[in-house]
Amino acid sequence: MDFKQIEAFVNVVRYKSFSKAADASFFTQPTISTHIQNLEKELGVKLLNRKSRSVEMTAQGATFFKFAVEMINARARAIDAISESSKNVEGILEIQTSSIPGVTFLPDYLSEFKETHKLIQYYVSLSDSQNVLENILDRRGEIGFVGELINNVAIESHLVFSDKSVLIAPKSYGLGDTISLEDSFKYPFIWRETGSATRRNFEEAAAKIGVDRNDIRFAALVDDLDALARTVEAGLGVSIISENVAQTLKGRVSVSSITNFDDSRSFYMIYLKNSSLSPAAAAFAKFVKSKSAE
Repeated sequence: MDFKQIEAFVNVVRYKSFSKAADASFFTQPTISTHIQNLEKELGVKLLNRKSRSVEMTAQGATFFKFAVEMINARARAIDAISESSKNVEGILEIQTSSIPGVTFLPDYLSEFKETHKLIQYYVSLSDSQNVLENILDRRGEIGFVGELINNVAIESHLVFSDKSVLIAPKSYGLGDTISLEDSFKYPFIWRETGSATRRNFEEAAAKIGVDRNDIRFAALVDDLDALARTVEAGLGVSIISENVAQTLKGRVSVSSITNFDDSRSFYMIYLKNSSLSPAAAAFAKFVKSKSAE
């Protein structure tokens, strides 16, 4: 067993594709396949189920994956420890993020971090808070950003950014700068995804005033923030999004504060508590903490 085989396996799992893993590893796809086959032969178990359009781990593969990540990170830390400068940190940093951090502060953070860590490459996966948590727990990424405090003993959380939610609507609706929670139910809603923390908080607020989530009119479900904005702009319905994001849409949609919906949101950086981060992930986590302390 050598590190090239382990890296090939980890990258195939992370990217769910032999071709994408080949690009990330700077190997050819046949080389990746050979590394995986040799690793499986040496271990005496099948690690991956190869399907027509995707790759999934077997039960043995899932068990080995956790150790494989630790081995790669340990090697990277050892190399980093004897290097002449921490600025020479390199590698691929996989980040899992929910929608709002992914389009507000994260792009700026990555750009600034890149100025002093030019050798690091990034793989950013955008989903919802629940999926981010699950992916971090499954080690499909080292650093995550979510829109709620995670109550899990395996997760380390650090406050990064605070914001509040507002209602956006088609300009043709003629809504003012404020709207009550009760009045918002007059309009059909467009939501990002079922695991959205914003949607969950809104439905909980509705329940407190006696409105069942099933009674809230539903117009559409989209999995992309830009698509959501375009759908609202086109007149299909209203939505609840971050005020910071909403400010970038002024002129395209109307933006209203919800007077009796106190949804001050906090966003957190998360990572596994009892797992060693790679030098790239450790450097980025330190950078994010320094930014949030400013």
